[in-house]
Amino acid sequence: MDMSQYMDMFMEESREHLQALNQKILELEDNPHDLGILDEIFRSAHTLKGMSATMGFERIAELTHEMENVLSVLRGAQVAVNTAVVDLLFRCLDSLESMVDSISSGDTGNADVSELTTLLRKAGQGELVAADKPKESIREASKVSEPVQPDLPTVVDGIEVLRSFEINQYDLTLLQEAQRKRYDAYHIQVELDPGCVMKSARAYMVFRNLEEFGEIIKSVPSSQELEDEKFDLSFEVVVVTKEEQERVLHAVDSIAEVRVKSITPVNLKEVKAQEAQDNDVPQAVKEPSEPINENAALLKNRTTTEAKSKIKGSQTVRVDIERLDNLMNLVGELVINKTRLEQISTTNSVTELNETIEHIDRITTDLQNVVMKVRMVPIEQVFNRFPRMVRDLAKELGKEINLIVEGKETELDRTVIDEIGDPLVHLIRNAIDHGVEMPEIRRQKGKPLESVVRLVAKHEGNNVVIEVEDDGRGLDPQALKNKAVQKGVISAREAEQMDDQAAINLIFMAGFSTAEKVSDVSGRGVGLDAVRTKIESLSGSVEIETRINQGTKFKIRLPLTLAIIQALLVNVGEEIYAIPLGTIDETTSIIPSHIKKVQNQEVVLLRGNVLPLVRLDNVLEVPKTIEESEELYVVVVRKGEKKAGLIVDSLIGQQEIVIKSPGKLLQGISGIAGAAILGNGHVSLILDVGTLF
Repeated sequence: MDMSQYMDMFMEESREHLQALNQKILELEDNPHDLGILDEIFRSAHTLKGMSATMGFERIAELTHEMENVLSVLRGAQVAVNTAVVDLLFRCLDSLESMVDSISSGDTGNADVSELTTLLRKAGQGELVAADKPKESIREASKVSEPVQPDLPTVVDGIEVLRSFEINQYDLTLLQEAQRKRYDAYHIQVELDPGCVMKSARAYMVFRNLEEFGEIIKSVPSSQELEDEKFDLSFEVVVVTKEEQERVLHAVDSIAEVRVKSITPVNLKEVKAQEAQDNDVPQAVKEPSEPINENAALLKNRTTTEAKSKIKGSQTVRVDIERLDNLMNLVGELVINKTRLEQISTTNSVTELNETIEHIDRITTDLQNVVMKVRMVPIEQVFNRFPRMVRDLAKELGKEINLIVEGKETELDRTVIDEIGDPLVHLIRNAIDHGVEMPEIRRQKGKPLESVVRLVAKHEGNNVVIEVEDDGRGLDPQALKNKAVQKGVISAREAEQMDDQAAINLIFMAGFSTAEKVSDVSGRGVGLDAVRTKIESLSGSVEIETRINQGTKFKIRLPLTLAIIQALLVNVGEEIYAIPLGTIDETTSIIPSHIKKVQNQEVVLLRGNVLPLVRLDNVLEVPKTIEESEELYVVVVRKGEKKAGLIVDSLIGQQEIVIKSPGKLLQGISGIAGAAILGNGHVSLILDVGTLF
């Protein structure tokens, strides 16, 4: 029986129920006597318990059952809703989320929930007080890389190796079987030379050499990710073999641009066959007569799949049936016009051909719009996580925060939705930690004790604008300049010449921070440069508006979709390149004699401002096919507050293009963001403007 469809359904619905529980418990804290809210919380917990029990996830079912008991007591008014109970319910949700996440990565989802269930029983009897809390954080207690199972084999050496690999029952049994057949297991950390160009080729050579005399049963990252070069300069493997450690070491070290950082034997205690059966080990590893390499092959496929699912996960979009009907109708019209074209090909009627082309043009435009709408997801999915986060941060910092959320129904492309969460978390944390003042300071300034943080999403043309605004202390341009000079980011002379907006934008520089002390809330040195980098990678921009003692507003502007963009096509030599229109300020032409050199950088004076120039033929190593003319075409592009002029041979014009992945050969090449197929069938590379200057 294929359980994958049920597992996908369980993962999706359990996350929805957990999100609903987070939201409703927040509402319960503000309205402790509202029985309607309590009923909704109880129903979600009850549904989650039933789903978990059906799928065999006993720890989730156990914890939700105890939560149900507490909720029943609260509904009957036998115990009052207080801060201690609400905090405990939130801790339970943290644990449930951790277990669900672990299940999605292929683990069993078993965590030690005994301490939480004890506290829930105390809460049900009205004995819970604010001082009662777990001895360790719930996130720590909920780690499930080591499932709580009495019959789990124990590791003698290399236990940290197994933890880092998240070795589960299946893997441990396979290693046990390997040792029973007198195979040795080694954990190997491999490092590539920083100058290594083809990383995937080196990883392949490591796998090939090791598999000549052994089997790689686990790798981190997975073999597919190594092949796709989705890793830095290091990876780890566990290999089983009958060869000596020195032979294993030499097999890897002998490869050019590769070295072994460490090699550690992994030894396991003997486990009886009955124990393996008790732990429901899959049949593939129960049979001792099966050769180890066959088991390893099975596991290799499985671990690759698990690693991929853990990192990427299943991306689904719920679609209104009306949109699907519209999509089906448009496809039907395309089929009709395809038939018309086939008939026209036999009659040579130019008039009918032109009419059909017009019909197809209209249909494809409508089809594109409908498909874009199908990909659209309300930003509510991202915004819903913030009320709980703000509540916890405010409590931790001793601040009073009122989070106002507007525009949750605003829709964005699913790809953008998946990427925008982390930057928003960073901005909101910064607003609460550094932006708004402590209550006593606000009292001294004559401000309300309760700070306001606003999170707003809205449409502006073909873009979505997201604003994060606080009513805190604001940013002082002079203080920012002083800090930048003190840190050596800019010189004192540069600070004098810098206007206020340029000074405010200093906070986007790498490693720049105005914080006097390190905080656990907003991070440790990972500044707003990371936020800007992420936003720009989504073809967006971020701006700041601030007033001292009145507050700060971050405005993020994002395209509705990343799949189709407007671009300017240009010629460089015999090649055609596409420059995203959103990065272009203007196009102009200059006379070569006006180009000057400043500190070995070509510049030109454009309307009184110095503009650095980038010769695309040099950067992209495109052979020159024409002599330099009396006039040079320049495309002025922007990256944050910086501008540069890209020198091209000619301007072709604006065109809507569909972004395609550049493939493995061009992946990671600086200056290239993707590719597009033009109307004439030629391929045009899309420039990543941010990496060109």
